[in-house]
Amino acid sequence: MTGGARPVGGTSPWWALVMLTSIYICGFIDRIIMQVLVEPVKSEFSLTDFEIGIVAGLAFAVLNVVLGLWVARFAERCRRMSLVTVGTVLWSIATAACGMAGSYVQLVLARISVGVGEAVGLPSSSSIISDYFPREQRSTALSVLMLAPPLGAFIGFVGGGYLAQNYGWRAAFWIAAIPGFLLALLAALTVQEPPRGRYDNLGDKTDMVPPFRAVLARVWQRRSLRHLLLGSTIASMVGFGLNVFLAAFLSRRFGFSVGETGLIAGIIASLPAAFSLVAAGWLTDRIGKRDSRCYAYVPGISLLIAAPVYILAVTRTDATLAIVLLGIATLFQYTYLGPTFAVFQNMMHPRMRATSSAFNSMLYTLIGNGLGPVLVGVLSDGFSTDPSQSEPGAGLMLALAFTGTGYLWAAGHYLWATRSLRQEFDLPIEP
Repeated sequence: MTGGARPVGGTSPWWALVMLTSIYICGFIDRIIMQVLVEPVKSEFSLTDFEIGIVAGLAFAVLNVVLGLWVARFAERCRRMSLVTVGTVLWSIATAACGMAGSYVQLVLARISVGVGEAVGLPSSSSIISDYFPREQRSTALSVLMLAPPLGAFIGFVGGGYLAQNYGWRAAFWIAAIPGFLLALLAALTVQEPPRGRYDNLGDKTDMVPPFRAVLARVWQRRSLRHLLLGSTIASMVGFGLNVFLAAFLSRRFGFSVGETGLIAGIIASLPAAFSLVAAGWLTDRIGKRDSRCYAYVPGISLLIAAPVYILAVTRTDATLAIVLLGIATLFQYTYLGPTFAVFQNMMHPRMRATSSAFNSMLYTLIGNGLGPVLVGVLSDGFSTDPSQSEPGAGLMLALAFTGTGYLWAAGHYLWATRSLRQEFDLPIEP
């Protein structure tokens, strides 16, 4: 045992975690603020839901998935905090550019640039945190890092909705860009680079940089990692697809204004998830000391619950009941994040962790953020042409309900992973 997380120079592990989480929150705001701006942007540029799916999801993913892996390989050899600060500045500039777009094509290019900046700035975060915190605290620490999506969603939805309603959708992009510049400066001044593998007892072996194929081989050779990767990728596709159109669903189905949908969607997507993320991380670290299978059981069971609750929520005709059920579903939708990242970090060599994180994020971005919204958009356009669907927002409602069933598929992979996770969790991490 290590006796807990230790400071690096003058930097507390918890301060480093707060700073990296804040930067990730900022990045997630800049990534998802487009979601609450769907209706005004769609109206200004006369777009279909399919085109919205492109600009809200696939455009971000185009270069993000390619550069993320390349930057991660670079991060295994260089100072990771420098990449974090540079990337944060880059995506903040790109977010401001979104507000200056004069056409759909310009907006798509600006969104691609946001993805480029995040590809530079974010892959190193989980690797840095794994060197600030020992093995038995990583699920908790990484679950705190994973608070970024729900908190970023809350700020992005509520703040973006308020700004769009009162000052226009362009102002929402401009103001969202500001915090990134400030956080990049603060991180550069206050967060030190931790020594790699300081909790892993590998000696000189921490200086060796394994090739990319070693990461792929590790995932392929360990059945539990394969199932965790498949399950989390499917869950991310479902989650991104549902969230991109959540505000639009509330507007079309129940007639809420842009500001109202931003507030409601922000609360639904953030507060329940924030609680469940930290709870899942703490619970899996606590039980994982005795039985590592809990790192897969907790997400698997949670996703099994999330699917039917979400489907029940979006098919309600009463707004209050739908909102309450959506909040309950969110309690279970995101518990997979912290435990999944913790298992991957714990099973990887210290100089494979940034690459592993980037590889996972590549799949989450390309399949999750890229295809999830497009899938919902295509389904929504298809269902909306059905003359038998006369209810307000019926096409989008059916698309969301159909997509929600994907959580059952994801749950199956997590539960399958429990069959081998306990045997593979403590295997040597050297390549």
